[in-house]
Amino acid sequence: GGVGLQTVRDWVLRFNASGPNGLINGVSPGGVPLLDDAQRRTLANIVESGPIPASHGVVRWRLIDLAQWVRDEFTISISKQTLSRELRAMGYRKLSARPRHHAQDADAIPAFKKTSPPQWRRSGRHFPVAHP
Repeated sequence: GGVGLQTVRDWVLRFNASGPNGLINGVSPGGVPLLDDAQRRTLANIVESGPIPASHGVVRWRLIDLAQWVRDEFTISISKQTLSRELRAMGYRKLSARPRHHAQDADAIPAFKKTSPPQWRRSGRHFPVAHP
């Protein structure tokens, strides 16, 4: 395994243009951001205030709903993955409610907690104590 002729030619061009420093691979600048700072602030405000069901048609924001809002508001087509990356960079995280059974009795939970033994007492029965 050597290198191809085109790779060597690219190295020569980079060396001739910038000297030995031209052979060092730098950080790629990446693409142009889809949202500017003003649009990010507007997006943060809409996320913080939450959706208005009468005007937005949703009761909570999902990525697909926010992507549609960005498309309507700024005429920018943005994918859910890119929007998720933008929101995470702005400090937002995906939150979801803890699951609970639909027929759960709210009064039975405190009663169960009062009558059940503490965790440390229950776990001691299953594991024998080690003696030297």
